[in-house]
Amino acid sequence: MPSQRNLPSQRNAASQRDVAGAAQERPLTPAARKVLHVASELFYERGIGSVGMELIAAEAGVTKKTVYDRFGSKDALILAYLRARDERWRAFMEGRLASVQDARERVLASFDALGDWMASEGGRGCSMVNACAELPAPVHPVHQVAAEQKAWVRDLYAGLVGENAPDALADQLLILHEGAVVAFSVAGVRDAAALARAAADAILPRPPSA
Repeated sequence: MPSQRNLPSQRNAASQRDVAGAAQERPLTPAARKVLHVASELFYERGIGSVGMELIAAEAGVTKKTVYDRFGSKDALILAYLRARDERWRAFMEGRLASVQDARERVLASFDALGDWMASEGGRGCSMVNACAELPAPVHPVHQVAAEQKAWVRDLYAGLVGENAPDALADQLLILHEGAVVAFSVAGVRDAAALARAAADAILPRPPSA
């Protein structure tokens, strides 16, 4: 028989899983897309905690009831925002790498792409990290979404360096990538991506000389 003291946390975790599932299952109507666009800008620029559903509704030109009808809860809207932003980021990165043929140059090109993304889209840092900082409870589904995004970045590097590379190399590149984001957004290092690129260039194996 489970301990009674465990039941509230178990119910909370189950509720958070339900929110995550609902956020993925609801199709987006035109009104929902407008709400999501407005909410995404507000959440990223002002922070999740400081943006209420009333403000989102007002900025989107809809009623608060419409926001809840389309997304169900603020948590579900937060997850939709994170997933939509992540989809844009992945498409951006994949598009930039598609034209680069050499495997080693593709790794370096990822840092060029990161620099361009941060300059135009990422002035406040990583939306996933920001969300986890604002919603620190490990059971909150933003942590799963963030972990999936970071796993995608690591898998990207693992695929680029190839199966013969040391396992640690993909982790090192992930750390350079994430460190560049923090240095750019928090420490104000405007050329953080270029510096990370130079560090990546130093640790990547070089092809044998002809």
